[in-house]
Amino acid sequence: MIKQKVGAIIVAAGESRRMGGVDKVMALLGGKAILAWVIDAFQRCSSIDHMVIVVSEQNLEPCRQLVAGEGWSKVSDVCLGSRRRQDSAAAGLGRLGQCDWVVIHDGARPLITVDLIERGLEAAGETGAAVAAMPVTDTIKVAGDDRLVQETLPRHSLWAVQTPQVFRFDIIIEAYRQTEAEVTDDATLVEMLGYKVKLYLGTYDNIKVTTPYDLALAEWLLYHR
Repeated sequence: MIKQKVGAIIVAAGESRRMGGVDKVMALLGGKAILAWVIDAFQRCSSIDHMVIVVSEQNLEPCRQLVAGEGWSKVSDVCLGSRRRQDSAAAGLGRLGQCDWVVIHDGARPLITVDLIERGLEAAGETGAAVAAMPVTDTIKVAGDDRLVQETLPRHSLWAVQTPQVFRFDIIIEAYRQTEAEVTDDATLVEMLGYKVKLYLGTYDNIKVTTPYDLALAEWLLYHR
């Protein structure tokens, strides 16, 4: 069989507004930058052929220096992102080049594993789109601006979505070309076009570092991994 080409986009252009002045993707975790942990995992994954790293303007040159210093052979480009996450993902798609599958991952989720990437590619083979997710363990209530409860949602059908999110190349390209709605993840754009998105089991330690508390938790999880 002919091996299908897989590209990855690491979205790391966030503003780090809740990190108390610390740049989250360049913050040190276990002695190296959070972003470095992410790139390392994708570099090790045999299914990944190349990747594009999307960063903020202030991190453009530092990231290029990091890539050169580490010698990550699969990094094909480091490009500038935007304020909105979806615009950063679109910028990465524009630099990725032709491939069969695209894996999109948050640069602030440093505990990503090769297994999680591989299982995403396997799950996406069923429908053309798959996202890592975990069952919600808390009770979720819907409230208005007045904080009065309007509805309690059935917990058994709720999932907390993570990344990686994996898409057939033509599907994610179509989604970004045809849908302009503001969304918080790539899969929502695909859903809007009527495509089926498969959920596959993520991991509880695949956390997104957003606050100093998250960074401390990631350090603990890394130590006990």
